[in-house]
Amino acid sequence: VQLQASGGGLVQAGGSLRLSCAASGSTFVINSMGWYRQAPGKQRELVADISRGGSTSYAPSVKGRFTISRDIPKNTMILQMNSLKPEDTAVYYCNAKPFSGAYRYWGQGTQVTVSS
Repeated sequence: VQLQASGGGLVQAGGSLRLSCAASGSTFVINSMGWYRQAPGKQRELVADISRGGSTSYAPSVKGRFTISRDIPKNTMILQMNSLKPEDTAVYYCNAKPFSGAYRYWGQGTQVTVSS
């Protein structure tokens, strides 16, 4: 499975960005998918995830501002980010969890910078 993230950029506080993650390869092994982020000097943290059945969960810091969605036939995942804050600045990574095993697939990361 290969994951390709895109859509990052520079935006002012209060603005919006839309991140996309395209999966390719043996996508049938993918169960849930998610977005993580890592700010400089901080640990990578879960932002949001979505199950194959469509159940979602969000980090408290983004709940109500970010929306995760997934198009399984098109093998894509979207993170719509609204009301962005400077503290949302980070490299965002898409992640896929297979149905079995502990291995996780990662995309290459896309930079999101929110200016105040």
